[in-house]
Amino acid sequence: MTLTHRKAVWLMVAVTLMWSIAGLVSRQLTHAQGLEVTFWRSFFTVLTLLVILPLWQGVDVFRQIPWRNPSLWLSGVCWGIMFTAFMFALTLTTVANVLITMALGPLFTALMSRFVLGHRLPLRTWIAIVVAGAGIVWMYGAQLNFSGEAGAGGQSGGLLLGSLIALIVPVAGSVQWTVAQHQSRQQARDETAAKIGLVPSVLIGAILSALVTLPLTLPWQANATDLSWLGLLGVVQLGIPCVLAVFCARVLKAPELALLGLLEVIFGILWAWLGAGEAPGANALTGGLVVIGALAANEALGWNSKDKRDHRDEFPPSILS
Repeated sequence: MTLTHRKAVWLMVAVTLMWSIAGLVSRQLTHAQGLEVTFWRSFFTVLTLLVILPLWQGVDVFRQIPWRNPSLWLSGVCWGIMFTAFMFALTLTTVANVLITMALGPLFTALMSRFVLGHRLPLRTWIAIVVAGAGIVWMYGAQLNFSGEAGAGGQSGGLLLGSLIALIVPVAGSVQWTVAQHQSRQQARDETAAKIGLVPSVLIGAILSALVTLPLTLPWQANATDLSWLGLLGVVQLGIPCVLAVFCARVLKAPELALLGLLEVIFGILWAWLGAGEAPGANALTGGLVVIGALAANEALGWNSKDKRDHRDEFPPSILS
C-alpha cells in the first residue's frame, strides 16, 4: 500500500473519524454497562486483528512476532490498561471529559521521555504542559465540589470518577510510547534487535483486556442489539483504524500525526452532541479549548524545528484508545 502525502493526510482524517465514534456508540447501548462494554469491544478487536494480520503480513506473521521480548509484553499491558480504562470511563462520565483528558497524552509522553530517556524538552513544550494543565484544572473545577450531578452511569460523583479513570489512558500511553522509543534505540544500536510493532502490541493488549474483564462481567447483560454496536466498536472503531494508522505513520511526520490526531477529540464531542444529545458543559468547552490550543500550538511551532524528531515507523499511542 503506497500513499502520497495528501492521501495519507486524508486517510488519517478518516482514521480519526473512526476512532471518534466510541462515545456515540457507547450511548446507544441499552443493557451492557461498565466493564462488560470493555470486554466485548476488546473481544471483537481480537477477532478483527486475528483476521487482518495474516491477510496483511502473511500466514507466518504470528511466528515472526518476538513473543519472548519483554518490551512487547510491557507494551501490550499498557494497551490493555488503555482499552479497559477508556471504555469504563465512558460509562461514568461525559464523552468530552474523556476525550479531552486523553488529549494530554503527548504532553505526558514528553515528560516521560524527559525523565526516563533524558530527552530535552523545548521551552514551548514546558509552556504547553503548564497551559494544558490549567485547562484541565478549569474543566474539572465544577466537578470537585461533588454537587451531586450524576455521571453517564447514573452514579453521583460519576463525572469526576470517570475523568480520573480516563486520566489513566494518557499515563499508560506515555509509558507505552517510552517503551517503543527505548526499543527503537536498541534497534538502532543493534540491527538484530527485535522491532516491536504497533499492531501485535495492540493485539496483546486487547487479549489481556478481554481476559481480565471477562470474569468481572458475568452474567452478561448485552442483548443482540448491544452486541452489534460493540462489534462495530471492535472492528470499525479500533481494529481497522489501528492498521490504517500504521500506513499513515510511514508517510506523515510526528507533528502532523499529533495535530491530525486532535481531530478525534473534536469529532468525538460533535458525534456525542449531535447523535446522543450530550452537550458539553461550559467548563468542558472552555478547558477543552485551552488544552487543544496548547497542544496544537506546541506541535505547530515545532513543525520544522530541529528539536522535533521524525518518527516515521512508529505511531504515538496516546491518541489511539
